[in-house]
Amino acid sequence: MPNLTRVRRRLAVAALATAVLPLAAWAEATYDVEVKPALNDLPIKIEAVPMPAMLVVKLTNTGTTKVRCDLRYDASPQPIRRSYVYVEPGETAQNSFQAKRKWFNVVVDVTCKPSDKS
Repeated sequence: MPNLTRVRRRLAVAALATAVLPLAAWAEATYDVEVKPALNDLPIKIEAVPMPAMLVVKLTNTGTTKVRCDLRYDASPQPIRRSYVYVEPGETAQNSFQAKRKWFNVVVDVTCKPSDKS
């Protein structure tokens, strides 16, 4: 008769491996990111940082004027999301978009213009 403690240990390891498998598969999920900038000749650097279940967009203003950037995220089948950030001169701001459904491609429209808001 097998040792009961050893059997329980093996069952616990098997259960843990089965529970972690879906998380590991999601953590390795990849998706394409397409950034469509409309910067209006403003010196803005855009960096898309894809992560599992989230996309972070970093905007760096290398100019001398405060800028407002409007972001439109399209990650079908998830609903379109709109957001905006203000970026001070010499600063970097970021905006994130979380996955509520599994996506394979994210299109981010980034439109920047000088801000009149002080």
